[in-house]
Amino acid sequence: MLALRIDKEERGGFFPPNTGYFPDLLKQDGSYRQMRIHEKGSVSGAAHGTTILAFHFRDGVLVAGDRRATASNRIMSNRVDKVLEIDDSALLAISGSPAMALEMARVLDHSLKFYRRSQLTEISLEGKVRILAQLLKENLPMAVEGIGAVVPLFVARDPASGAVRIYFYDILGAHFEGVEFSVGGSGSPEVQGILRYLDRWNPRPLREMSREEAIVLSLRLLETASYFDSATGGVDSQDPIWPVIKLLTPGTLETVDERTMAEIYRNEVMRVR
Repeated sequence: MLALRIDKEERGGFFPPNTGYFPDLLKQDGSYRQMRIHEKGSVSGAAHGTTILAFHFRDGVLVAGDRRATASNRIMSNRVDKVLEIDDSALLAISGSPAMALEMARVLDHSLKFYRRSQLTEISLEGKVRILAQLLKENLPMAVEGIGAVVPLFVARDPASGAVRIYFYDILGAHFEGVEFSVGGSGSPEVQGILRYLDRWNPRPLREMSREEAIVLSLRLLETASYFDSATGGVDSQDPIWPVIKLLTPGTLETVDERTMAEIYRNEVMRVR
């Protein structure tokens, strides 16, 4: 009994019996203490990216992300592309480790191409969602270490119906459909609250917004997130550093160019003060 007590104390103290709750399992084998140390920043140099968002508008789904990557309190880069095109029919928006997310995007893209060439047909939307879920499960050891967690948004066109859908994930690979919108990253609480308010109480819901209105809203949302969250780059029109904004519709995949964003920002976002 004494030996058991000493062993538990060396591993970080006494913990309740196994409840099946994931953090409790980490605590029992000592991983929780290690993960907390990484969260406090003892492992430096690993970049993390925020903030990402996706919402339905009249023609499809808008996906946007700021371009800042941070490591602890340091800004590693303001040029990170957090919205990645997958197989011309889907978008992967990343928060967390850009290095791991980019590798997941490559594997996902190659998997979809291989399926198409080998089976001579498109994989189902559920198949795409499940492949990404498996990649996240395989990345769990890195996520537990605190240096490779990825929490993505996945927006894809359904080959059967042509409808565009939004999915969000946790680090274990569990996925859920964001019916009207979904957000991720450290700036997401502010963005999520605004989107919920607009979709519930605005005279027109998000799905009735035009293309230009959706772009204006996304720029405003990222600027708002950057005001409260230092890890979010927001919109910097002086550098100039613009976010990445892509539009996925039942028939097209469009990247909003920087000139368009600059014009909209100058005429619509800055006009209201």
